[in-house]
Amino acid sequence: MIDARIDRFPSKTSLRIAYREAGSGQALVLLHGIGSNSASWLFQLESLKGFRMIAWDAPGYGGSLFLDKPEPEAADYADALRAFIDSLLLKDVILVANSLGGLMAGAYARLQPERVRSMLLISPAGGYAGDRAIYEQRVKQLDELGPDGMAEKRTPTLVGPGAPALALELLRWNQRRIRPQGYRQAAHCLAMGRLAEDARHFRKPVLVVCGSEDKITPESGCKAVARAFPKSEYRSLPGLGHVAHIEDPGQINRLIAGFAGA
Repeated sequence: MIDARIDRFPSKTSLRIAYREAGSGQALVLLHGIGSNSASWLFQLESLKGFRMIAWDAPGYGGSLFLDKPEPEAADYADALRAFIDSLLLKDVILVANSLGGLMAGAYARLQPERVRSMLLISPAGGYAGDRAIYEQRVKQLDELGPDGMAEKRTPTLVGPGAPALALELLRWNQRRIRPQGYRQAAHCLAMGRLAEDARHFRKPVLVVCGSEDKITPESGCKAVARAFPKSEYRSLPGLGHVAHIEDPGQINRLIAGFAGA
């Protein structure tokens, strides 16, 4: 069932990056988390209207090529995002990012603030400021479990207690398609990341949201991310976990539409 729905948004390629696209209007660039890919935005591609939605596969994910740098940082992903956005001739985008995608969004907004109208960050990962132990922990888990094992073990930790079965199915679908080399590169980005440092350079509107049941990037950390931006707002999402856009797409689609249409 989930395969057929994802197939309605076939993967395209621009330069080294694969992506899925739907709609027309103001451009929203959708950035996924570390255990995911462009298909994580399926429920937005299906139901969010009035926008041109472009969901990329980050380098090393889906159909996108790996970064050349073995141990990249957020700035390296930001540079890949710059080239990708330039290739699509986009000049005024709204970044919508989940988890690790928040690190990439912050780095890109620092690199190209003139190209970003605003940002909406869903449970953003703030990074671990050079803690290599985080990198080693993530890589060890991947090596021990593999993508299929990650899908089974990590999926329940990403959602709140009332998550629908379809959300769990999509999460498992995504995690089974992890490419180990791409995941290792992304894990290094996460461990080295310093979103708060990039945040203070971006002076346009930012909305940070986080589920009250998020065990991956709890509300305390997401509130700290929001405070780091000069012009930001924070909202709590009662009952939801780390992937609110998958767990409760109706609520998140309304939130995106309200923020992006403001």
